[in-house]
Amino acid sequence: MKQRYESSHRKWASFRFSVVGGLLACPPAKGELRAELKALAAKTWAHPITGAPACFGLSTIERWYYAAKKAGADPVGALRRKVRKDAGTHPSLGESLRETLEKQYGEHRRWSIKLHYDNLGARVRRAPGLGELPSYSVVRRYMREKGLRRAKGRRTPKTKGGEEAARRFEEREVRSYEREHVAALYHADFHECRRLVLAPDGELRRAVLYGCMDDRSRLCCHLQWYWTESAETFAHGTQQAFMKRGLCWDFMTDRGAAMLAAETREGFERLSVTHTPTLPYSPYQNAKQEAFWGTSVEGRLMPMLEGIKPLTLELLNEATQAWVELDYNREVHSEVGVSPLERWLEGPTVGRESPGPEALRDAFRRTITRRQRRSDGTVTVEGKRFEVPSRYGHVEQVAIRYASWDMTRVHMVDRRTEAILCRLWPQDKARNADGRRRRREGPALSERGTPLAPPASGLAPLLQEYMEEYVAQGLPSAYLPLRERDEHEEDGDAAGAAVPA
Repeated sequence: MKQRYESSHRKWASFRFSVVGGLLACPPAKGELRAELKALAAKTWAHPITGAPACFGLSTIERWYYAAKKAGADPVGALRRKVRKDAGTHPSLGESLRETLEKQYGEHRRWSIKLHYDNLGARVRRAPGLGELPSYSVVRRYMREKGLRRAKGRRTPKTKGGEEAARRFEEREVRSYEREHVAALYHADFHECRRLVLAPDGELRRAVLYGCMDDRSRLCCHLQWYWTESAETFAHGTQQAFMKRGLCWDFMTDRGAAMLAAETREGFERLSVTHTPTLPYSPYQNAKQEAFWGTSVEGRLMPMLEGIKPLTLELLNEATQAWVELDYNREVHSEVGVSPLERWLEGPTVGRESPGPEALRDAFRRTITRRQRRSDGTVTVEGKRFEVPSRYGHVEQVAIRYASWDMTRVHMVDRRTEAILCRLWPQDKARNADGRRRRREGPALSERGTPLAPPASGLAPLLQEYMEEYVAQGLPSAYLPLRERDEHEEDGDAAGAAVPA
């Protein structure tokens, strides 16, 4: 199972947004903000990194709130931990030490990083003008980021959830709820058609209907029929709902695999939308959507299609779009007393403008990490190999963003800021067979079996230092040499052995 990549910056941003997001989705009345902040400061939260209980001061939560409020289209991004201005510069490693280290690496590429560090220390002790020797972790981090790796030779090759839900339903009361603002909360779900639909291959199948609804107005943001319930169809329908009606702040779904996919969760995060899955085995939490399937879709739409045989997916979608916009959204809703469209227009609203289709498509993608193959600069994603540009050849762990259903848009992203660095293209072995190769843009990599330059002559600085220190102690040698005999002595011994006693 693929593990979702999640940096500490993202965890902090998501946590901070979860604390103050409720104030953005449901802004407090004038004069009540401080009381709301005090209530949040009095709560105990789970630390986003360790999971331990943690409390945060009123001023801290207030700072998060105003930072998210002023951010505009990307409040989650504004709540990320800031990257240090000197990140990646290694200020404790002076220019002279860097040059010495890189020269030493060029002369001894088979040395380990620890051996490079020890010998660098010996050089510093001999020439204090090089500067103060930093810690080993600084040198190691610098060498890894610069691609100064050790050159290696060739290598041989009955469910608890259901019981808890039943107990919770018995012990806890169930109440109807409604948000006070339009676009504060959207509901979404899939519904399986009761009628069989004619598929392009000539078989009769059951189609599934994606539906997205606003909580306050009951306006249906988008309806569309698909052949399968998957992360791809969920993202496709949700993107259209956002483009039609704008972004919401909270989004409620059940716990289906499509709703909990990495592409879905990361897409909501990048759009600063809080994804709220219902509790396990608790569909009543999403009751507005469940009621819509029975009373509106199966009770009104589908009976009007009884005379269509066979029913195709294309006709079903065309009829559904006309019905939802001209019938459901414009008819008086028994719960709210007006039509969903009127209630939507009345507001008040906290809706946001939706990004364009390209931005929405790119948002609903997952981020994973892969170790770059040093032999040919490629990474494997979903069983396919993609080439990493040589300027990033020194990066060991590559962060990759993609959607599992669309391998035509695969990007490499920065692991700290999550900014897109470049697009990755599939490996074309046929084209690579022409023998033409571009010059490397980054530092040369140490490949297995690469011919190395002869090592520098003379003793290594550290070993020379040991030998001089040993001699300076004034102690005799700690070994006895074996005396070698001359050739004539060996001949004489042989002749003597031939004379009888």
